[in-house]
Amino acid sequence: MYQAVNAVLEKYDADMGAAEAHGIAVGMLCVELKTDAANWLHELFIEQNDVFDEDKTLLVDLFERSRELLEPETEEFGFDLLLPDEDDALSEQVEALRVWCQGFLFGVGYAHTNADWPGESAEVMRDLIELTKIDSDVDGEDDEAALIEVHEYVRAAILIVRDQFVEFKNTNMH
Repeated sequence: MYQAVNAVLEKYDADMGAAEAHGIAVGMLCVELKTDAANWLHELFIEQNDVFDEDKTLLVDLFERSRELLEPETEEFGFDLLLPDEDDALSEQVEALRVWCQGFLFGVGYAHTNADWPGESAEVMRDLIELTKIDSDVDGEDDEAALIEVHEYVRAAILIVRDQFVEFKNTNMH
């Protein structure tokens, strides 16, 4: 999936790759699960009218699948970040994780312009900001183990942010 999404983004000269694009989608969805895929596509492509239907379908499917996996009722372990395969170079995996976090922060900012961060989400955001500064010049088993740990942390952190926003909305609707 990662390679396919990357290929579509490259084909239309998008300013980002698959990891960052997925991060944006997840950020937008964490804040507002009902957000429209069209808003996301608008962020990816300036001229989305030029995007072929089959390419648009692939992206919208990724967006909708992410929405399903972020539904609070969904089994928590289904959600994951769209990153390169474990077979890819470690530096490429780390760089993808870095830009995924960058995309996520952008997506959250796009959907949540209010300065108030509900619950623990402010702390998570600070951590993710720090992760956008990680060095992708890595190699070796220690770095590989660290990447797995950070990947798991980010995955769990995203679910915390989602839960905080769901709770925040429910509290403020009454």
